[in-house]
Amino acid sequence: MPRFETHRSGQPSQRQLRVGELVRHALAEALTRGSIGDPALDGAIVSISEVRMSPDLRHATALVAPLGMHDTEKVLAALNRNARLLRGRISPAIRQMRVIPDLAFRLDTRFEDDMRIDRILNSPEVARDLGRRDEGDGN
Repeated sequence: MPRFETHRSGQPSQRQLRVGELVRHALAEALTRGSIGDPALDGAIVSISEVRMSPDLRHATALVAPLGMHDTEKVLAALNRNARLLRGRISPAIRQMRVIPDLAFRLDTRFEDDMRIDRILNSPEVARDLGRRDEGDGN
């Protein structure tokens, strides 16, 4: 019997989700304190929307969205530069884990993607196509 079951559906396990939330809360707390010392992160408000864990729980990918800032790439680069420091800062909060995961940060673009899809669905071209389909139904 394998030590960690993997889901064939490709979905994260309950354990991955639980550990991801634990890491997310610990990262949010570490970033709120603002004691990282990187000038790119001074005054930056960073929202951590999700942390995705690898199946072996050794790697964590945090999806972040810098709020109110236009230079998101600069903040993302600073977070990745300070990943080891942040890993050390979150270790007391997740000390019940056997291994503290390596951190990587990626830009969370889901909000922009949702707005783009909404804009497409509300466009006149789509409304016109939907109107033709509704007329053909006879309902």
